[in-house]
Amino acid sequence: MSDTATPLAYTRTARTQIEEFKNHIDGKWSASQTGEQFDVINPADTNDVVGRFPASSAADAEAAVRAASSAFASWKKTPISARAKILNRAADYLEANVDRFAAELTREMGKALNLSKDEILRSAQTLRFYAVEGQSFAGETFPNDDPDMIVYTQREPLGVVSVITPWNFPVSIPARKIAPALIAGNTVVFKPSSDAPLSGYRLVEAFVAAGVPNGVLNFIVGRASEVGPAITVPPVVRAISFTGSTAAGEAIHRSVAFTTRTQMELGGKNPLIVMEDADLDKAVDLTVKGGLSLSGQACTGTSRVLVMKQVKAAFTEKLVSKVKALKVGSGMVAGNDIGPLATPRQLETVLRYIEIGKREATLLCGGERLTGPGYISGYYVSPAIFTDVTLDMRIAREEIFGPVIGIMEVTSYVDAIAKANDTEYGLSAAIATRNPRYIHDFANDIEAGTVKINRTTTGNLINAPFGGLKRSSTSTFRESGRGALEFYTQIKTIYRGC
Repeated sequence: MSDTATPLAYTRTARTQIEEFKNHIDGKWSASQTGEQFDVINPADTNDVVGRFPASSAADAEAAVRAASSAFASWKKTPISARAKILNRAADYLEANVDRFAAELTREMGKALNLSKDEILRSAQTLRFYAVEGQSFAGETFPNDDPDMIVYTQREPLGVVSVITPWNFPVSIPARKIAPALIAGNTVVFKPSSDAPLSGYRLVEAFVAAGVPNGVLNFIVGRASEVGPAITVPPVVRAISFTGSTAAGEAIHRSVAFTTRTQMELGGKNPLIVMEDADLDKAVDLTVKGGLSLSGQACTGTSRVLVMKQVKAAFTEKLVSKVKALKVGSGMVAGNDIGPLATPRQLETVLRYIEIGKREATLLCGGERLTGPGYISGYYVSPAIFTDVTLDMRIAREEIFGPVIGIMEVTSYVDAIAKANDTEYGLSAAIATRNPRYIHDFANDIEAGTVKINRTTTGNLINAPFGGLKRSSTSTFRESGRGALEFYTQIKTIYRGC
């Protein structure tokens, strides 16, 4: 998943009537100690400034870590029912403000308004899930031969944890990290992407309105190069949950203390296999939804479609026809299918890969920077479909994180699996087929942490574990479900005599 921040435009003072937002450290909303700020721009209309945020320094980050450390002892002892009430009240706040927060989310990163609303409501659901699940997550009692002894385990929080999140799901990804951390009794330092910090701010605002104690949840905005080491390297930080690029995740993983846990959900190059018996209309629908929703800016998005030779021509014709009919435009306008790319840097990256693809493969449609009426002030690209893609091509191997799909021909199930697995990534994979044998074998043969059968490569349940294999994840602890609670707790084994 790409999480490269756009260079920040710093300002010392507000020049226009733009809403300003602050960090939240030790229960107080505060400006950066540097006094510097940066503007977040609407990717659908670069004349629209969504908000102005603090460009924080290492000193600000250090203050957030100190606040979290000081608050830990008290929060650890807070009854779990009281923690659960805070999560539920925060969920109430998100639901009560869903329309306003969804509009802000669309303005800051471009996704369709209905998808933004779904994300806010899903985040509220995530908080409610952990408010319940956290109260039943406990240790075990073990039989033994001594009648005067009881042996049992108890789960305890780790301490200070850092949560670092990307811009493509700026509420739901933080929610699925922060909620299990808090219900388990940890304190949190939360750094959102500087490309979409407002939605993270609103999530923290929900917790503040819900009565989270001072220092328990701290929010800091700024460049990763400035604040990152201060919230990851100190030994007092006991765990780091990061979603972003593989390169950034590996750098964090190498830099932290031996005693610091890491949970890294990183890049993907996710395949959809279309077998000869597949319903081709459904396979096309899966391709479009998995690869082009969110303008292809999803870590689990479909980027490679491996199609059996005997149906490739028919599938390709149907896919190109459907893609050409898609409407590109602002996510605020109902009926538009594909919004803008989230940042100018993401636009530049996608256009660069499209040019690489033109030299490597055959471009069937799209791949153009849209600049006409309705597009001139936004980061719009028409979705690109390439065919004649082979494994040695860069567009087949490197994560693009945009509306670009490559079609690869395969001649058998074995050939399809071999090509699907020939990647450094292993986040998500799907197959379109009616054949029970293919379905059974695919679940066992594919090298991916999330396996979909006749479903899109994107999407996951809040109560099921989520994560990748190979360089898509550290593969230590999973996000979502009870696995997230395991990450944020440690076990003591206790032998108690009478």
